[in-house]
Amino acid sequence: MKCLVTGASGFIGSALIDRWLEDESVEKVIALSRSPESLSSRFKGKVAAVGDLKQIADDEAIDCIVNLAGEPILDKRWSEQRKQDLYNSRVGTTEQLLALCRRLKQPPGVLVSGSAIGFYGNQKDDRQLDEQEAGHPCFAHHLCHDWENAALLAEELGIRVCLSRTGVVIGHGGALQRMLLPFRLGLGGPIGHGRQWMSWIDLEDMVNGIDFLVRHETLSGPFNLTAPTPVTNREFSSTLGRSLNRPAFMPMPGMVMELILGEGAELLTEGQRVVPQKLLQAGFEFSYPELQQSLDRHVN
Repeated sequence: MKCLVTGASGFIGSALIDRWLEDESVEKVIALSRSPESLSSRFKGKVAAVGDLKQIADDEAIDCIVNLAGEPILDKRWSEQRKQDLYNSRVGTTEQLLALCRRLKQPPGVLVSGSAIGFYGNQKDDRQLDEQEAGHPCFAHHLCHDWENAALLAEELGIRVCLSRTGVVIGHGGALQRMLLPFRLGLGGPIGHGRQWMSWIDLEDMVNGIDFLVRHETLSGPFNLTAPTPVTNREFSSTLGRSLNRPAFMPMPGMVMELILGEGAELLTEGQRVVPQKLLQAGFEFSYPELQQSLDRHVN
């Protein structure tokens, strides 16, 4: 199997490539990054690193594409320009992938394209949300909706498309890394009232889930890549505190998050109780279904 990964230098992309480089069934990994030289060094020359999809020849044999490209969602305040950057980095890259697929002599068999549980928008109740749920209008929903629709155009080329609606990914790095310092100092705690839901997934399950979607030829459409046990923000904070053996009762007022992140604060102060119904029905088994299991292995 020969695979193309976009967003290859990111938290999830690099973990996926690490996994595939150890898999004898994966013959070649082409990795797209804005810094291909650094990527080649990171993987010790074992990947074909490119900085532009135009570098890929028309006769390149690619069996699968995993599209994980996109600017970090909460690294900066959501100004209008920042929202446009978030949109362009996701929808624009996906459109470029479709252009690549159209010019390849043999299109890939499958595209697993990133999305997020932001598709469901801001939810203010405790309903469990599966893949059948319609989204609530907001910027996050608009972004994910257009991102997914851009990927689904690949079906016109006979390509099987899976959409990975991802929650908070727990691993060494990513969102957890930014949380650890205040919690280790005993300054961690819930955001706002803490009753909002957090849908999360361990990095290993995230990578295994993507690989599962690639290899199971009957699967298509949206899949929630979240653990089967979402928790409230308050539960998340107390569980992280236990993993670190630190108190976790210092709340972060919602208005402070709004000052820091603008409209993007809604992703933290509002929540979605998302469950991976289709993934479970397809027979996927989570290695870390409980939050305490996941946090203990990544913070200790």
